[in-house]
Amino acid sequence: MKYMSEQLADGLGWAEGPAILSDGRVCFVETYRSQVSVWEKGKGVSQYAFTAGGPNSCVLGKSGELYVCQNGGTTGPWRAKQMVQPSIQVIASQGAKAETLVTQIEGISFNGPNDLVFGNNGNLYFTDPGTYDTTNPDPSYIFELAPNGNGRLLAELKPSTFPNGIAVEADGSLVWAESYSGMVRRLNISSLVIEDICRLPGDNPIADGLAVAQDGRLFVTTVNGGGIDVINSDGSYDQFITVGKIPTNCVFSGSDLYVTDAGVFANSAEPKMLGQLLRLNNVTAGLPALHGSIDN
Repeated sequence: MKYMSEQLADGLGWAEGPAILSDGRVCFVETYRSQVSVWEKGKGVSQYAFTAGGPNSCVLGKSGELYVCQNGGTTGPWRAKQMVQPSIQVIASQGAKAETLVTQIEGISFNGPNDLVFGNNGNLYFTDPGTYDTTNPDPSYIFELAPNGNGRLLAELKPSTFPNGIAVEADGSLVWAESYSGMVRRLNISSLVIEDICRLPGDNPIADGLAVAQDGRLFVTTVNGGGIDVINSDGSYDQFITVGKIPTNCVFSGSDLYVTDAGVFANSAEPKMLGQLLRLNNVTAGLPALHGSIDN
C-alpha cells in the first residue's frame, strides 16, 4: 500500500528520535547541532534546547519535561565541539538548560545511550549501544530507570548487537531494533526472557528506530533501506513503506506517522545538514505514547 509522504522540514543536522508534545508540536534531536529542535505548523523548526554533545532521542515526560538520550557527542566519525559524558538528560521546558539525570546504573557507566521510552509502569527504558563500530563494538545494554531514580540493568546482549530504537507494546513488553544484527527482539519485563521476533529482510539491514501500532504491528526504520519495514507482532512480514533517504526513527500521532531522516550516511567527520522531518498521513492508529517522570 502507498502512503502520502509530506516533507515538513529540511536542512536538519542528523534528525533523530521524535516525540509529540501535548500541543501537537513535534520535538526531535539534531545531533550535529547538539540540540533538541521543535517543529510547529506554520512556523517551521526552531531550537527547543541546547544539550551539548550528541543528543540521540527524546521522549515526553508527564509534566511536560523532555528526557534525552545523550551519547556524548558522536555520530559515525563526527565529534561534537563540546563533548559531554554519556547520560540521560532532562529538559524542564523550552529554552531550559539540559540537566544530567544519570550517567551510570549498577556501577556501569554509559557508553552512549541511543533511544528511550516510558513503559506502562512509569519506568523509563533505554538502549545503550555506545559508539557504532562493527570492528570494535562497545557492550550492548538495555537499562531501566524507575520514577524514584533507581536503575537496573535489564540485559547485556552478547555478542554486541547495537540495540537502537526501543518501544513498548500494549502488554508492557519491550521491543527494540538492532543495527548490527538486523534483528527485532522482545523482552518480557516480568520474566526478563528475550524473544527473537524476526530478522529484517536484505543482506545487511541496519535497523534503527521503531514505533508500535494499536494492532501490534512494528514499524521499523532502516537507515540503509530507504523506508520502513512493517512487521506483524508474530514476526511475519507485512509490507515495506518507501519514505525518505536515510530514515532514522518514527513516532505515531494518532494515525499519522512522523519520520526523522538523516538525509545522508554518517560517514564524514564534517556534519552534513541534509536531514528531513516527514509525515506519512493516515497510516494506521498508533499505540498511544506513555509518559512518566523521573526524580533527579
